[in-house]
Amino acid sequence: MTVEITGFCPDRFTRVRETFEANFADTTAGGTGELGARFSLAIDGEIVVDLMGGFADRKREVPFGPDTLTALFSTTKAVAALMVARLVDEGRLAYDQRVADVWPEFAQNGKQDVTVEQALSHQAGLSGFPDETDPALWFDWDATCAKLAAMAPLFPIGSASGYHPVTFGYIAGEIFRRVDGRTMGTALREDIAVPCGLDLWIGLPDSEHGRVADLMRPTALPRFGEINPALTAAFLKPWSSPGGKGAAEWRRVEIPSANGHATAAALARLMGALASGGTLDGRSILTPAGIRAATAERIRGQDLVLPFEISWGAGFMRNAPNLFYGPTDEAFGHSGWGGSCAFADPTRGVAGAYVMNKQGNALIGDPRPVRLIQAAYASL
Repeated sequence: MTVEITGFCPDRFTRVRETFEANFADTTAGGTGELGARFSLAIDGEIVVDLMGGFADRKREVPFGPDTLTALFSTTKAVAALMVARLVDEGRLAYDQRVADVWPEFAQNGKQDVTVEQALSHQAGLSGFPDETDPALWFDWDATCAKLAAMAPLFPIGSASGYHPVTFGYIAGEIFRRVDGRTMGTALREDIAVPCGLDLWIGLPDSEHGRVADLMRPTALPRFGEINPALTAAFLKPWSSPGGKGAAEWRRVEIPSANGHATAAALARLMGALASGGTLDGRSILTPAGIRAATAERIRGQDLVLPFEISWGAGFMRNAPNLFYGPTDEAFGHSGWGGSCAFADPTRGVAGAYVMNKQGNALIGDPRPVRLIQAAYASL
């Protein structure tokens, strides 16, 4: 079946279009058998490439179009990091401030000195729940936050990063709520998404569910590194991720680490602002100083949960040493389970996003967006 590619791509970026098309080829032809996908690229804040193709449904009847929403999984963390960064930028929060200063209950079990930047850079030792937990707990914000506040760290605080795949969203989101008074998803809609016309959501209302692309789960398990308590709690327990309720309930609930929904163009425009001084449609999203503060390295080394050496900013994944987001060390962003990603490169003024509905098994660095980003830089 021939897949129709729509959108726009100037001749300058022919290599990007060719790479995008090649991803749809069958695996026997060197492709990845893409179902539906979209790749958007921004330069100096302006979308210059926006390609989409394939199908939004598993039956291959509904085209993957400009209004198709996809689940972002952990790419949502880039948005959450930005929302916290805005509080810091406004002087309402500080990265070196203790989490317990704004969330007193968090001080339990030796966590009284955990700082905001340690929590956002996965150093707090709360990668998941080691004890048996009802997977439906994740749908109860207050109960999940109370359990995290009472929990003892799974590794010494500040000794390493140990990626928090789901818990990150509750920690970042509760810090945000305690300072701002609104949930992070509400503030995102009111302060950025609606004013700037971004099709970007954390907590998706029922009215939008019909636009969400069907997911095809990966056929192979991810390659984890050495098994340890932090990894086991994060990924390998039956309760490591939300469960026990349907897809509609999962879309409705706000989980700022895992269940954002967006178009690639919306993400590229948002990250494009961070790559070009922090302004979007004349609105200051984050000051240049705020961007530097949010993306400065907090810890670098072998992560205890992800099998990679990672440099973490305050919630953002820094590009070096893995270079998943192009050739520039200073680029930053985040990747999501299955293959999505969003990135910004302030040194080149380049940003972009990739979304899809056929999930791969790479934890980060899915080859499909990596090839597209490489092709984009080669075309500059």
